[in-house]
Amino acid sequence: MFILTNGTIVTEEEMLSNHAIVVEGDTIVKIIHEDEVEQYIDAIIINANGGYISPGFVDIHSDYIETIVSPRPNSMMDMHLGLRESERILMTHGITTIFHSLSYYGDDKYSHKAIRNPENVQKCVNAINDSHNSRHLIRHRLHARFEIDCVNQLPTLIENIQDDKVHLLSFMDHTPGQGQYRNFEIYKQIMRGYKDMTDLEADTLIASQIEKEKITLDQIEEISKLAIEKNIAVASHDDDEIEKLELVKSYGTTISEFPITLDVAKAAKKLGLKTIAGAPNILIGGSHTGNLSAAEAIQARVIDIICSDYYPPAMLHGIFEMNKKFDESLHYLFQLVTINPARAVNMGHLIGSIKENKKADLLIIEQMDDGFPMITTTMVDGKVILQTNYR
Repeated sequence: MFILTNGTIVTEEEMLSNHAIVVEGDTIVKIIHEDEVEQYIDAIIINANGGYISPGFVDIHSDYIETIVSPRPNSMMDMHLGLRESERILMTHGITTIFHSLSYYGDDKYSHKAIRNPENVQKCVNAINDSHNSRHLIRHRLHARFEIDCVNQLPTLIENIQDDKVHLLSFMDHTPGQGQYRNFEIYKQIMRGYKDMTDLEADTLIASQIEKEKITLDQIEEISKLAIEKNIAVASHDDDEIEKLELVKSYGTTISEFPITLDVAKAAKKLGLKTIAGAPNILIGGSHTGNLSAAEAIQARVIDIICSDYYPPAMLHGIFEMNKKFDESLHYLFQLVTINPARAVNMGHLIGSIKENKKADLLIIEQMDDGFPMITTTMVDGKVILQTNYR
């Protein structure tokens, strides 16, 4: 039995002082007043040292695994090793449930990542699935990101859904001229970041991207229906028009990832979709492609979920940055990285908040002398998997 005490407990309803959390096995069994702690004579006491005691973070969009298993464009590490090393990093940032975002892409004509080759994607899918029945630190789940021009991989995606290897599904369209890449000049700049090319070469490549074969709307609807029958949440990516939101919602979509403008984010909320913004967007002061500012959208209350996207530390530092810079409620911000994402992927009954009978996924967050927050304890399923003592 563990008792976490001497901290501010972040519950769904309030920031709770002068209380402690009793953990037995893998479960939160009780929240007690601190005066009652001494009654639990056999419990192991974990002192929060005046910090915050928070639910573990639930990150439902992270492609960080690509960097771990493929640290150079043409190099590939063992998938199981990559997962093991990734969780050792993620737990230090408070991420206790991770949805590894693996991309099913068609031909990539201007860049190359070995991890995005179909055979390597499937190896990683299988490694994530294997993790459920082997020793691990945090929860690994699969977020299958399907680019709509990846026509030849459609049977593989369907098979993985049927085999219960997919836990979140999103459809992406990175065709230049719409969505994230509405601005052709920004698209060219990004292409040139991968490969030197002339204007003529860039224009030729853009034309070929626009003309590529794509899966049909009927196929998207059919696959969405299959996922929903498996209790898998379905997301739309880079929504840039209200009409698109209405269309994807008709397919059963419940999540809008990275809406492009504030008006689209507002419309998504009105339609009842859960909206996601990337935490790195907060830290760098805006979108790297010139789209929606996460900070502005959070202040407008049109973002439900913050994800790490490509930088795991950003979830922790993003919420504290919003509190410090914009005086946003820290209690509200904690919900964006805990219970809101848990509910969006149909896991809110198990994780995401500090309640009796829920899984004991808990963090202790302490403020450092330089003002930055740091994770000093991480607990998953009632097991302490990290304790850090600064000197």
